[in-house]
Amino acid sequence: MRCPYCGHRESQVVETRESDEGDVVRRRRKCLTCDKRYTTYERPEVALPAVVKKDGSRVDLDLSKLRASMMLALRKRPVSVEQVDAALDRIQEKLMASGVREIASARLGEHVMRELKRIDKVAYVRFASVYRSFEDVDEFRQLIRDI
Repeated sequence: MRCPYCGHRESQVVETRESDEGDVVRRRRKCLTCDKRYTTYERPEVALPAVVKKDGSRVDLDLSKLRASMMLALRKRPVSVEQVDAALDRIQEKLMASGVREIASARLGEHVMRELKRIDKVAYVRFASVYRSFEDVDEFRQLIRDI
């Protein structure tokens, strides 16, 4: 770690504390050259895959967009925010565990549908009807029968 005051690369850790949530480590350091103290923070770097859209373009995975899509499908449904957060966590864990650097938007949509089906069937049907762009009523009936 480079000293922000003199730029020297060597420092001594004087104190280490974890945050209450356990997701950040705070370290007080002392520069071995100028003797000044400074604070550093360590956080895990989460490497989520990029999303490959239907047109071939790539964008960073935006969990807030996933949340918004799920909340739209869950509108006026008796599902708690905690359930939505848990579903998003499961999707994120699956993506990170897969180790892929890119995921097709269609595959990501399948993950969302699987989680919605698990927490609320009506929201699942709402999301699937928009996501799959049903061309006729028979396809839609088949989806409902599958539930």
